[in-house]
Amino acid sequence: MTLVFRPAAERFHSQLDWLDSWHSFSFSHHHDPAWMGFGPLRVINDDTIAAGRGFGMHPHRDMEIVTVMVNGQLNHQDSMGHSEVLRAGEVQAMSAGTGVVHSEMNRGAIPCRLLQIWIEPDRAGHPPAYRQEPFVLRPGWTPLLDPDGRDGALAINRPVRLCRARAGAGERLELAIAPDANGWLQMIEGEGTAFGRPLRRGDGLGFAAAPADSFLAGPDGADVLLFELR
Repeated sequence: MTLVFRPAAERFHSQLDWLDSWHSFSFSHHHDPAWMGFGPLRVINDDTIAAGRGFGMHPHRDMEIVTVMVNGQLNHQDSMGHSEVLRAGEVQAMSAGTGVVHSEMNRGAIPCRLLQIWIEPDRAGHPPAYRQEPFVLRPGWTPLLDPDGRDGALAINRPVRLCRARAGAGERLELAIAPDANGWLQMIEGEGTAFGRPLRRGDGLGFAAAPADSFLAGPDGADVLLFELR
């Protein structure tokens, strides 16, 4: 099987006085033709934003933008009229569609950490849309994105599934994805092993569907995302 390994230390890095951002794929002025994405997955940015700072109003279009909050909080405003607070454990799914303008500011008292994910839609020209939900992580994989909205997961304009797990020491998680899909593992925290390869915070691993593959959490456990991509 061909694996696509993205070591954390080899990601692109943007450092400002208020932002520490690690980019798994080409983003902004960071460009490498070898790292333009993985299928429809175009962006995984691991952002830490200082208290009182953030991204002012800026536009997007024809992209599905998903934010997974890890720590702290983030204040969202957009041209659709939404004004929301996104807190740790919550997920935001915004379809930029034909065009949206939004801001994301940390109005909390501490730095916040989030993973912002961009996924190409199934076509251009969807109407803009916004949804946000809290997720309590259960044993095993908890669906965050699902085309059918199973277990309260959010649906976007692409048949992508995204799950999150907090695995205890030595816990094994099956990497069960559809046979016509590709998978991507993204380590939020901790360490583990998949396909015989050690994985640590910030590492990413792309793979094709295969029977009986699993992720084994390390001695300190792991917080990890699993994408099923078509």
